[in-house]
This record gives sequence, C-alpha cells and structure tokens, in this order.
Amino acid sequence: MGRAGCCCRGAERLASPSMVRRFRPLLLLIIVVCCGARIGQCQVATPQCRIQKCTTDFVSLTSHLTPAVDGFHTEFCKALRSYSVCTQRTAKSCRGNLVFHSAVLGISDLMSQRNCSRDGPTSSTHPEIHIEPCNYHSRTQHAHIHSHVHTHAHSHGHSHSHSRPGYLFCGLFGDPHLRTFKDSFQTCKVEGAWPLIDNDYLSVQVTNVPVVPGSSATATNKITIIFKPYEGCMDQRVYQAVTDNLPAAFDDGTVSSGDPIHASAGADGVSGKVRALWISERSPGRHVELHAGYIGVTVIVRQLGRYLTLAVRIPEELAQAYDATQDLQLCLNGCPSGERIDQAGHLPLPLSPPALGLQQLRRPSYSSLTQASPYGASQVFGVEGAKERCREQLEVQDIYFHSCVFDLLTTGDVNFTVAAYSAQKDMESLHPHRDRWRIYPRGSAISTLHSGSHLIKQFALLLVCALSAALM
Repeated sequence: MGRAGCCCRGAERLASPSMVRRFRPLLLLIIVVCCGARIGQCQVATPQCRIQKCTTDFVSLTSHLTPAVDGFHTEFCKALRSYSVCTQRTAKSCRGNLVFHSAVLGISDLMSQRNCSRDGPTSSTHPEIHIEPCNYHSRTQHAHIHSHVHTHAHSHGHSHSHSRPGYLFCGLFGDPHLRTFKDSFQTCKVEGAWPLIDNDYLSVQVTNVPVVPGSSATATNKITIIFKPYEGCMDQRVYQAVTDNLPAAFDDGTVSSGDPIHASAGADGVSGKVRALWISERSPGRHVELHAGYIGVTVIVRQLGRYLTLAVRIPEELAQAYDATQDLQLCLNGCPSGERIDQAGHLPLPLSPPALGLQQLRRPSYSSLTQASPYGASQVFGVEGAKERCREQLEVQDIYFHSCVFDLLTTGDVNFTVAAYSAQKDMESLHPHRDRWRIYPRGSAISTLHSGSHLIKQFALLLVCALSAALM
C-alpha cells in the first residue's frame, strides 16, 4: 500500500495483552475507523452507503477530546449518539456492508462501556468553541477542529499541518540521571550550572554539586525556572528553589500571574478558574508544582534529602521554538559526550561501596521507605544489598531501578531510593506516551525481550489490518 498499514495512530497501545482484553469489544469499531477514515488504503463503501461519512464525522467530533478535558464524558456520548443516528439514516443503503455492521456493533459496545443513554443530545459536526487566548489547550483545540473541519470540507486527499499538539517530557533526578525529550536516558557529571530547557517561552537551569569525594557523580541543589513574558497574558516570572528552600511562590512573592482561565480537572485535581500561571504546593518544603496554562507547561519540583528533582511536560512546538544561540539544552540534546558517566546507555556500577566510614545501619521501618530520610542517614551497600533496597519500592527492574542501585552504591544515601521512585511516578503522571514509559538498560535480557515484543506487536497490528481488508 505504500504506507505502513491502515491502522490509526496510537493503535499500537492496544497490542499489549492487558489492553487487548480491556478493549476487545472495540475491535470492530477500530477496524471501522482504520479503514473508513483513510480513503483508498483498505476498504471502501459503495457510493450509496454513507458509512464513511459517518465515521469521518465521528473522528472529527472526538479527535480533540481527552479525558483531561472538562465534560469529556458528555461530549463523547453526544458524539456516539450522532454516530448512531448517522448509521441509522444510511442503514438501508449499507445492508451487507461489513464496515457498516462493524460500526453499529462498535457503537453499541462503546455506549455500554461509557454508560451513554440511547436518547439524548447529539453533537454538531461543526462545534463552536469559546477561545481563551491565555489558555494553550483552548487555542490549540480550536486550531485543530478548524483545520480538521476545513480539510474534510474541501479535500479528503490532502494532509494538513494543524494536528493535535504533541507533548514532550524531561526529567532529572539522582546523581544526576537525565531523561531527555527523546526518551534517551543518561547519567552525567555536569557539575555547576547547566541549562535543561531554553526556548522562547521557558528557561530551566539546574546547578549540580559533587555528592561524595572521589566520585564524578553530582546532584542538583538549585533549580531556576523563568517563565518568559507572553503578550496579552502575563509578564515574566522567576521561580527558584535551593536545598532547604522550596518556596510556594515566585521570586516576587506572588503565587500566580495572568488573567483567569478555565482549567479542567486533571492530574493536579484542580478544576474551574485559575490564573494563566500558578503554583500548587503539594507538600510544604518537599513538593511543588508549577502550572503554566498559557503555554501548556507543567513542572514538578521536589526535595528529597539534600537534593532536588525535576520533571517537565511541554508542548513539542514550544520546545522547538529556539534559535542557534540556545542549542545547549540538556533536555533537548542530552549531555555533552565528555560529561557522560554512562556508556551509550549502559550504566556501569561502582566496583566497591564509597568510603564513607559508616557501619551498616539497621533495616529501616516501612514508613521510611516512602519518605526522605534526615541528612547523613547513609549506609554502606554492596550490589545485592542495594538491589534489595531498591526493589522495595521499584518493582520493575527498568532504568529507574538501575539508577537507584547506582546511586546507593555511589553515595550510600538512602534518599536516592525515594528520589528514583518519585521520579518514576512524576514521569508516569506527565509523560504523554504510556508505551514509552519503560526504558531498560542496554544489553539487558529484559531490554532484548522488550524489543522483541515490540516487533511482535507491530506484526500483530499488520495482521489485524490484513485480515480486516481480506474479509471486506
């Protein structure tokens, strides 16, 4: 066909066994969307049967919806009812059409799963959306719907440039371990001040200091975040955190900035009207979140022990808004080769525990496993002891687990165990692509197995498409 199959973007997430079991009733509807929404790639309805138009309208009505959007359930049910009405109108001319019957079954399954009533309001194929200029999601949602409707109204054969906004994730924790926008996981020295992000909208800089004598490992003790001015929405704001000072306010003492915007209930648990930029203190002196609704950015800052961790989610188009003078960005390009401790993704463990002059301490209580310990609460760990300690919080032996082991062997500081665990949880709350959450050390048996399973998933998806096309 010239392109990689007929399946829609994001369908690979359904290939895992647990997701297949959960979404098995939707398989028929997936085939409809895959084969009906893209003309000429799979099947095609007869000229009298308008199931393809019904499917196109449904995609247009739902493509901008996400669970984080306020009223998601209501709007999705309205779109399903519109889809159902459309299929009823074309039922006579679509008799015997596999795509049509698959759509009818799929709609019924979705209505049952979403608890949607058969009777109720339906969606307009040209929804009107109130635009909030200082709300990134509002701006991009309107641009996407306008472009989507415009494209379908004029030509089904031409692509358009205004797609749904993509998001990127970057995280920094431990000695320090960096997860870049490209999901490259690196362990670096980077002593001193280094820029993580530096574009036209946001600047994030960290300062790292040596952790223990005789080791090149460092950790973060200062974070500076600059939200640059955005015309018509807000002036510049600076947030700065240092060890033992994790403020719940910007440098000027304010806790918010800009005009009120509407915030949908999401991971932060907040809904209603908020400012274009605001700070949420989740745990005094330990956990702060910064929400920049006007540019769609969320930043999580934590202090665990003596050091700080950072997690950022940012729209891709904003992350790419920089010039040649701003190319030194660790989140964007990773650490310079001379600053890398890992070897092309492989993190060599220290040959022996650090010479801290400490005796092995007694096993900590359960309550200490999820809380940072006081300064100086260090232990001497061997490899197996470090693995056992990290395993108490990190069940999956991915790169976060191995980073935890590395940090314990390097420093003996048990706070780095909590740092790895918290960094993993922050990643899961902010990273937009669940299928990319897990990264395994290069060359490990799990990494090889993971790569093999990814190929199997791709093959399975191609097989589903081929079977659906053959049946039609």
